[in-house]
Amino acid sequence: MLLQPWVHPNDNRQVLPIAPSHPPAVVVSIVSHAHGHQIQSLLEALVRLNSQVVSRVVLTLNVPEPAPLLGAAQSLPFALEIVQNELPLGFGANHNKALVGAEEEFVCVLNPDVTLNADPFAPLVHALAGQATACAYPVQVDENGSVQDSEREIPSPGTLLRRRLLGRIERRVDWVNAACLLLPTSVWRDLGGFDERYFMYCEDVDFCLRLRLKGGRLLRAPVKIVHAGQRASGRRLNHLAWHVRSLLRLWMSPVYRQAQQLLTATPPVKGTIGTP
Repeated sequence: MLLQPWVHPNDNRQVLPIAPSHPPAVVVSIVSHAHGHQIQSLLEALVRLNSQVVSRVVLTLNVPEPAPLLGAAQSLPFALEIVQNELPLGFGANHNKALVGAEEEFVCVLNPDVTLNADPFAPLVHALAGQATACAYPVQVDENGSVQDSEREIPSPGTLLRRRLLGRIERRVDWVNAACLLLPTSVWRDLGGFDERYFMYCEDVDFCLRLRLKGGRLLRAPVKIVHAGQRASGRRLNHLAWHVRSLLRLWMSPVYRQAQQLLTATPPVKGTIGTP
């Protein structure tokens, strides 16, 4: 039997009407840009893993595409909401919209091109135990198990040149990409979510820097996800233009200037659980 979602009265949000069997804890936001089979596989993995801390998943279809097909509503271990955008929005705007009014204790931003072989959510929640202001993230690997460079220093012009031309590996973790980030809902609200002036790139940089400026911490949890970044800005001119525009906005922002002063004085250390 296919699911028959109902339409949310305040927008075009479809909600699969089930009552989770466990107390609300984590709401997961996923945004699809015609990811099709990747979304289907990710949702099937979420159902199969049956994380005891995930109570709700919000899937935003940013462009027209068929909604994924799952089993009967009573077989889902979480409430599933499907939002179909009338017009495409940016990365940050989509996640902000999906997570507005969240009542769960934690929010999680999750990329559609992530593969989950084990439940990352419980370890991420555990990593935040006793942390008033923090954001947890997993280790990212590619399909071959090689660790990806998701932990980065502030992307100054010099850092980017050394990285691109010399292959220099960052030694300090100032920010992490937003393929999978989990943090307390109270912290998300305090930061105001993502800055929607960044359309597709540098939202995660700005977000992490604002977190750090408030005394927050980035905590790497002992769990892996598979994420092979598409790096579209290296292949598509429109993505390259968005990337450059976002970098210029970042470099001109007071957040960047303040974070440069604060974080460059920090001894270079690779991220681990509890690393500030």
